[in-house]
Amino acid sequence: MRPVVHFTAESGWINDPHGITFRDGGYHVFFQYVPGQTVWGPACHWGHAVGKDLLSLREDTIAIAPGDGDGGIWTGSLVTDGAGRARVFYTSTSAPDYGIGRIRTATPGDDEWHNWHKGNFVADAPPDLDLLAYRDPFLRREGETWRMFVGAGLTDGTAMALSYTSEDLDRWEYAGVALQRSTSKTEPVWMGALWECPQIFELDGRAVMVSSVWDADVLHYAGYAVGRYDDGVFQAESWGRLTFGKSYYAPSLFTDAEGRPCLLFWMRGVGDPAAGWEGAHSVPYILSLDDDRLVAQPHADVAEHRRPGLGGRTVAGLAADIEWRAADSGTLTIESGADAAVTIVRDGDMLHVRRSGEQSTTPVSGDVRVIMDGPVLEVSSAAGLFGASIRPAGVDLTVTATAGELDVFPLV
Repeated sequence: MRPVVHFTAESGWINDPHGITFRDGGYHVFFQYVPGQTVWGPACHWGHAVGKDLLSLREDTIAIAPGDGDGGIWTGSLVTDGAGRARVFYTSTSAPDYGIGRIRTATPGDDEWHNWHKGNFVADAPPDLDLLAYRDPFLRREGETWRMFVGAGLTDGTAMALSYTSEDLDRWEYAGVALQRSTSKTEPVWMGALWECPQIFELDGRAVMVSSVWDADVLHYAGYAVGRYDDGVFQAESWGRLTFGKSYYAPSLFTDAEGRPCLLFWMRGVGDPAAGWEGAHSVPYILSLDDDRLVAQPHADVAEHRRPGLGGRTVAGLAADIEWRAADSGTLTIESGADAAVTIVRDGDMLHVRRSGEQSTTPVSGDVRVIMDGPVLEVSSAAGLFGASIRPAGVDLTVTATAGELDVFPLV
């Protein structure tokens, strides 16, 4: 069972999306890809997909593969210079210590970005830091200077975003620690011992850092900091957790066609090993701030994939976009065949989500949006995102709610 609007590879394993770029009227998405197997392995490639929006992607050829000094091509980012020329910065890994990567570049060999030519190694882990991990470059322009942040973790349990600067994207200078936090700090949210994919950007006049929370080879969730940023140093004024459940990880920041900051996630646990594929990407989310809280709402492109709503709340097929409004308490039920595929109970500021024999709890604020797409469940509100894999039993959906207003739209 494949989703309709969530990207999956035809075969093999996928995880982190990255290098998401809008150009020439469509999107390019690169992603971590291990062909020929449905479990993760260190010999990652950069897969490539293109589409008019992020819910209409088609898989393209592999962009970058191991070899030529790379044991694995791990997560990175893509930028274009002042002349519109693209350049990828990726994590090059090698045995035996895959945790400590090196930052390498690649440039496109054609206008369609099908093939990429590897370039120089431009950054290594600072030798004076006792690191257990170093990877995931993220680049941004700061006036006349380029800034690169790299995720890192000290052996004492300190998660870090390291900072580098360059005038020309070729020569890079280490500029110190942009932001750090000890794994011993748990309030108001625990942020782990390593930040994978730390991304720093401006939103509504504030500085925001979004990262994946990692500890001892366990992938947890997406967290964030809100504060002030100046000349390579981030001063955190608040911390928060963005995602809940076991599925969301590796948020990738990108700018959409309208210039708005957005995120796309890897969704874990979604796949069909018997059919030869594993891993999916979320729908895209637009970001905003509500005081110190980072809010992610489904991108407007999701609504563009709706068919007309059905008053009977019955959907032919297994993909639906559901809006549940003005209910401080009540139950939303999504039936598939004779079974309740998903049951969501709202109790004040908490949601209790039951699906596939499992129950989870996630905070909620305001209206609730539920996107169900075959084996994928995404639940969002101003309080955060919940993602999970599910197994509908039937071939259509029936949606009901005991309170509040409900709109149900099939997705194509």
